[in-house]
Amino acid sequence: MKKVRKAVIPVAGMGTRFLPVTKSVPKEMLPIIDKPTLQYIVEECVASGIEEILFITSPYKRNVEDHFDQSFELETRLERNNKLKELEIVQKISKMCKIYYTRQGEPLGSGHAIKLAKNFIGDEPFAVLYGDDLMKSKTPVLKQLIDVYNQYDCNVIGVQEVDKSLVYKYGIIEFEQGDKIKSIIEKPSVEEAPSNFAGLGRYIVKPEVFEELEKLAKGKGNEYQFTDGMLALMKKQDFYACKFEGTYYDIGNQLGYLKANIAFALDRDDLKDDLKAFLKEIND
Repeated sequence: MKKVRKAVIPVAGMGTRFLPVTKSVPKEMLPIIDKPTLQYIVEECVASGIEEILFITSPYKRNVEDHFDQSFELETRLERNNKLKELEIVQKISKMCKIYYTRQGEPLGSGHAIKLAKNFIGDEPFAVLYGDDLMKSKTPVLKQLIDVYNQYDCNVIGVQEVDKSLVYKYGIIEFEQGDKIKSIIEKPSVEEAPSNFAGLGRYIVKPEVFEELEKLAKGKGNEYQFTDGMLALMKKQDFYACKFEGTYYDIGNQLGYLKANIAFALDRDDLKDDLKAFLKEIND
């Protein structure tokens, strides 16, 4: 069984729900307090043992590359001004792990984006994380998925229970037996939903998924969907659910983004007391 040491993070989406700010700032780079969302996800990867990451970007995402690269001018100025704490913070970003980039020239969907990682992945299992799905947990969520992979030598989908009334928003898991997955039902009605466990932006898949992605027809939204590739692979290989511990924030919508900022701020000793006082003040 091969080790999971590579991750693919698609970040080519336009982020139209956050216009006008996403006209110049990628939604994945919107800050959670003082750190881009995407940096939290990279840190999750590193804490889970990932050694190499491939970002699937677009021509409009140069900010992503700039953030994770060295910044000679900024680092020189910080050093010259003896701002050594700030210098350490900046230098740490480019040293976290090996990061690579490839562009998705045309927005053809998640399946098309991940297919572009084929040469990078080779014949290894790999993780897929979406750049607008943020997790807050004691044990990194991706590490929890890797533990399931190591136990069963299988493909893994990170899942959590959602309110039954909200199943129409998610890809809902149909279980075969125990945590073994039979299928994924995309955005079913409450009556059609086979469970209330939703797949939430963390996956480990074996390299055979690329064979299925090559054969994909366009699906929902007239795009190639990664879920359809996984469904095809389910007919040939086992998929297991990782019912992970942690809190999921959908940074792709404004409310999820605001909730994440508040939750992460309440974890910081330099912010939590003043923030609690402010929240109490405006709630009274």
